[in-house]
Amino acid sequence: MTINVLAIGDVGNLLATLRKFTKAKIHIINSPKDDAGIFTYDDNYELFENYKVLDQVKKINEIKNNFDFCITMGVGERIAYLADLNYISFYVGRDIDAPRFIKNSTEAWFDEPLHTLNFLERRFYRYVFDGAIAHVGGRWILPYLTKYSKNYIRVDRVIIDPTLFNDATKPIDKKKERFTFFCPQRMGLAKGTDILWEAIKYCKTDFDIIQVDWRDTGTDQERRTSLKIRESRPKQVKLIPMIKRNEITKYYTWADAVIGNLRMGFYESIELESIFCKKPVINYVDKSIQYILENKQVESQFLPTSNEPKEIAKVMDKVVESKQFRDDLLKREREFVLEIANTEKTAQWWDSLFEQMVTKHSSIHRNSSKFTLKLNLILFLIGNRLYSKKIFNFLINKFRGKEVDV
Repeated sequence: MTINVLAIGDVGNLLATLRKFTKAKIHIINSPKDDAGIFTYDDNYELFENYKVLDQVKKINEIKNNFDFCITMGVGERIAYLADLNYISFYVGRDIDAPRFIKNSTEAWFDEPLHTLNFLERRFYRYVFDGAIAHVGGRWILPYLTKYSKNYIRVDRVIIDPTLFNDATKPIDKKKERFTFFCPQRMGLAKGTDILWEAIKYCKTDFDIIQVDWRDTGTDQERRTSLKIRESRPKQVKLIPMIKRNEITKYYTWADAVIGNLRMGFYESIELESIFCKKPVINYVDKSIQYILENKQVESQFLPTSNEPKEIAKVMDKVVESKQFRDDLLKREREFVLEIANTEKTAQWWDSLFEQMVTKHSSIHRNSSKFTLKLNLILFLIGNRLYSKKIFNFLINKFRGKEVDV
């Protein structure tokens, strides 16, 4: 039997990639494209018509009977909750290291909170989190999952599309003046761009860095910091416009090496995609983060193992100076990546999880009472400041006997 999975939300195109290789049929519905999403979204999503939560819930209620199960990413979690579905939540970043249900939650490198929600909003998002039948996340967010969840599931494998990311892709037609690094991630503290700029000061070799002109657009502090980083970039850094996802492989195969995350201590999709394209990667590795595959411990092979700028500079200089060093580094990184991102094994893991969940929960419906559904919706509407003014007008007009719509 084929399992039909409804995916509400997608982050980093992980589910869009996964659905190409699973036996389960995964239908994704995502938020509208805007800003960076115009470039980074997969081209084959179904999109909600707008950002209005009630409209999104209505859409899910119209189609949910076509599916056996639901998986969510990002704010898709709240839509599944309000639509009364059985869902698992898949976390990859700040959706769990700075959750909305924690007062003034933020990340270690920021002073200002990422979320300033009132008590009712936080309570609502706690219900949303607890409403998931399982919480799934990778190794680096395990401390957060274990802190907040009793039904967490660890997944160390990552899905990468080898049909899109490979060394057979023809590079862009652009002349290189010197050794060239490619850096396609956002400029911001979370990615360690500030650390990279500092490391460049200690480098002794001559090189260019092709940096995608992509800035953080979250909180005021994120926007200010990202802009400041952009304006203070070293002379070696050359900015290029945002690149569509289906075009980025041409830049991987064109570059001599790729620079990944220098703050977190673990890899992201960019690092793995680069390795699939046979390009060595500089990515800070926290050696305390271990990965387990088939009950065996596996160590990341990326370098450096310190994110001190001087140590990063040493690795950058070695990558520029020595082809032998680059080749040896790529060989070690590739052996690790081809195992951690083994397409067949990763798809099998998810298919097995879907089968377990469908066996345990025979329907996509949570079957809450009508009273509970209305209570959940009321809690969201009252708590959400985006609706507060509308609700106030609704009550006033209702009192005056006028027909209104929320």
